[in-house]
Amino acid sequence: MVAVAPSASSGDKLEKKPIKFSNLLLGAGLNMFEVTTLGQPLEVTKTTMAANRGDGFAAALGRIWSRGGVLGFYQGLIPWAWIEASTKGAVLLFVASEAEYYARSFGASEFGGGIAGGMIGGVAQAYATMGFCTCMKTVEITKHKQAAAGIKPETTFQTFMGIYRKEGIKGINKGVNAVAIRQMTNWGSRFGLSRLAEGGIRKATGKGDKDRLSAGEKIAASAIGGGLSAWNQPIEVIRVEMQSKTDDPNRPKKMTVGNTFRYIYGNNGMAGLYRGVTPRIGLSIWQTVCMVAFGDM
Repeated sequence: MVAVAPSASSGDKLEKKPIKFSNLLLGAGLNMFEVTTLGQPLEVTKTTMAANRGDGFAAALGRIWSRGGVLGFYQGLIPWAWIEASTKGAVLLFVASEAEYYARSFGASEFGGGIAGGMIGGVAQAYATMGFCTCMKTVEITKHKQAAAGIKPETTFQTFMGIYRKEGIKGINKGVNAVAIRQMTNWGSRFGLSRLAEGGIRKATGKGDKDRLSAGEKIAASAIGGGLSAWNQPIEVIRVEMQSKTDDPNRPKKMTVGNTFRYIYGNNGMAGLYRGVTPRIGLSIWQTVCMVAFGDM
């Protein structure tokens, strides 16, 4: 996302991408494309497995299918995932590009600049746009538990207004700190590891720092970076549990990242904290290819 790869310490001049409205539209468009294609089905599968930690992959797919067939895999897409995607994509590409440029200008390596840009971009998008959208998507995906308990599920906007009236802005943004930790580690890892993979590809192919990588090489580097970034799955499971519409007398009344971790670990052990990691790897690869590789091209 920074136009020239070499660090400032090497004597080559870094070129800063100009701030243009078209760049914000690019970020929004790429994220809309990502979520409307493979993104939301993988998100629904990952969230379902994280919320129902006794389910395996096949059981989770069956549970989703029972909620509406193919449309079950797109639950929460409209309006929450689209609102989130159109805003967070613009924030990510803009903030991460700026942060990566300034990190490189202060002498950071390509790897270090990528981590700095991704972490700052991830935190910015979490607090600026993602809190309430992520919360409402999770409510949409997990509220079938109400139906299983014999309670008629509310519509999307009834649920939104109910939470707002009861808990205000704080309730709508429930779990936003976990979202911020997830996004910081997500995009820090994705950008950093993708840049590291790009460096490895340059060495393997004999290309210099100024030589452009092909589209296939960019996509391969992003896929490696995205797949490896799923190491933080426990943070995602904690986020899902904090935002889930689950009635359990054993759950902490006021959920924090710490007591949610203890609740999940106490009930499901370490395996519970990594429930849903398989679709998460697929989702991470797809998101990183869309936002890092396609964003650089």
